[in-house]
Amino acid sequence: METLQAINITKQYAGHLALNKVSISVPRGSIFGLLGPNGAGKTSLIRIINQITAPDEGDLFFNGSPLVSEHVSKIGYLPEERGLYKKMNVGEQALYLAQLKGLSKAEATARLKIWFEKFDIGAWWNKKVEELSKGMQQKVQFIVTVIHQPELLIFDEPFSGFDPINVNLLKEEILKLKENGKTIIFSTHNMASVEELCDNIALINKSQKILDGKVSELKNLFKENIFELIYSNGTNTIAHFLPDGFVLISESEDKNLKKARIKIPENTSPNTLLNFAIQKVEVHGFSEIMPSMNDIFITKVNEFNASAQTH
Repeated sequence: METLQAINITKQYAGHLALNKVSISVPRGSIFGLLGPNGAGKTSLIRIINQITAPDEGDLFFNGSPLVSEHVSKIGYLPEERGLYKKMNVGEQALYLAQLKGLSKAEATARLKIWFEKFDIGAWWNKKVEELSKGMQQKVQFIVTVIHQPELLIFDEPFSGFDPINVNLLKEEILKLKENGKTIIFSTHNMASVEELCDNIALINKSQKILDGKVSELKNLFKENIFELIYSNGTNTIAHFLPDGFVLISESEDKNLKKARIKIPENTSPNTLLNFAIQKVEVHGFSEIMPSMNDIFITKVNEFNASAQTH
């Protein structure tokens, strides 16, 4: 079952086509990566899901029903452009925003105290927002986004401005939210975070969806039959021994161990390379090199842009 479905969403602003028949399907209880270069249309889609703007064409469904204004209370949105009232006290503002989400003052206070302790910002409850560092302000905004325990959470570049320790803290909390059955749409330029967190992705470029699917399946789809062989006892480079059709991509040496990346022919078992290497050298490691999400992102965007220029 999908928490959210967007079907053929089209949006135009003053002659600029922001989204061109974009469809996504976000499975319940998953982390869904919404990816794309700057200006691709990601934020336009997020704003439509949050009902800040309406699509010109297309349909949206929340838990199988047409998306309506009542669903907003079941969505938590952390925008890329953060915004807290600088002159207001941190705790007072968090309480106010939590009550806007439908919590009673008592419930909001109890939940906020737990989150403030967890994020180690309890001492800042009575400080003004402007006294907080950017990272601390973003912690407060994250808390306010999740405080009413919405079914669907939308995080737009949630890690920007955080140091590595706080990035890990936030990642852990996002994974806990998923474990608790929440559905998360995660928009980012950080492909390493996509590798760590996302189950599915959709890649938008120049207003169109150009790729989507499960991260694991996409990695298999884009792999290039390249294997890494770690070996020793080779008086010569492994290139001298490779059978016809096998291509040495790169080779390096560190502490008497050589590391070679080798592309094997299509429809050839990796065992062919391994069996061959065992007869020639002492093998210490053998693994397939899978493409990173960064590789896939760059490949697809470049392919699409090149194709668009020829038409």
